[in-house]
Amino acid sequence: MRPGAPMHKRNVEILNSIVREFIETGEPVGSRTISRRRNDALSPASIRNAMADLADEGYLSQPHTSAGRVPTEKAFRFYVGSLTVSRMAAAEAERLRSELSGLDTVGARVERSSRILMELTRNVGIAAATPALAQELDQIELVPLAENRVLMILVTRDRMVRNRVVTIEETASRDELMSIRNYVNRNFSGWRLGDARRELLRRMLEERAIYDAVMRKLEELYRKGLLEVDLLPEVHMEGASNLLGLDLHLTRERLRELLHALEEKRRLIELLDRFLEQPPGELEVHMGLEEIHPAMKDLALIGMNVRMGSGLPAKVAVLGPMRMHYERVMAAVLQTSQALESAQF
Repeated sequence: MRPGAPMHKRNVEILNSIVREFIETGEPVGSRTISRRRNDALSPASIRNAMADLADEGYLSQPHTSAGRVPTEKAFRFYVGSLTVSRMAAAEAERLRSELSGLDTVGARVERSSRILMELTRNVGIAAATPALAQELDQIELVPLAENRVLMILVTRDRMVRNRVVTIEETASRDELMSIRNYVNRNFSGWRLGDARRELLRRMLEERAIYDAVMRKLEELYRKGLLEVDLLPEVHMEGASNLLGLDLHLTRERLRELLHALEEKRRLIELLDRFLEQPPGELEVHMGLEEIHPAMKDLALIGMNVRMGSGLPAKVAVLGPMRMHYERVMAAVLQTSQALESAQF
């Protein structure tokens, strides 16, 4: 078979059979195994010849001289390219949508999406929502705490909730905080956060001459970050322990490094941003993730970008071994993404 030439139909069937067998067993696949799986009279010798061609093209490797063949990363890519994503039953799709609609915050939906993906695939489920740069204020709440501390709760119209505890110089009474809360909500609900902060600063500078105790506390809360929201994604991951039972050819130290890397929000964000770049609705499959961490060499990521019902951009993905049930995982990612998009607040 010449490099770059179209693969013969028989070789395509044999390669896909080898990949499916390897996914099921994790063992090198021999010609006799493939011969028994086929309905035609193709002999083991003919299959061995086809396997030799596939090995020459870089689709198969042979760990030992007398052993069968193992699909390479190139073989998995070819196999995934031949698959058609199946959809879940309508009843299951409606169940997922209803389950997510029953949650009233973006954070809760992202967290539940990661768990759904883990439960459906038995791999690692990851979901993240990215706050938009132009989020609009819904309301704030200010709660007095002990030792001159105040809990600032900010809710945006896309149902993101952010909490921040700050310490102020003077004790603020519950009534004073209620006055500040009412003033901000009455004047700035529906405003973009950046615009609201700029206008609030302008008003405070304009009214500095008539400052009273409440305005002084409003100014201090402003300096402490009132109406500010960090732009770090809301990231959740479920099922990292599922990697422990896999034969990833890792030393104990390297496996520990991998699990530690997955615990870092920064590393998860880097993983999703690096590999999920297509427009919302386009399923992506990436194999060999050593660019993120050397221990991820034999892992694969299946995911997609999503536009949540609130308009907030999000990403959902499954991380697992290259030897995974791709049809099942791809269907789970697609269905969870659609449920997250269609779920209404």
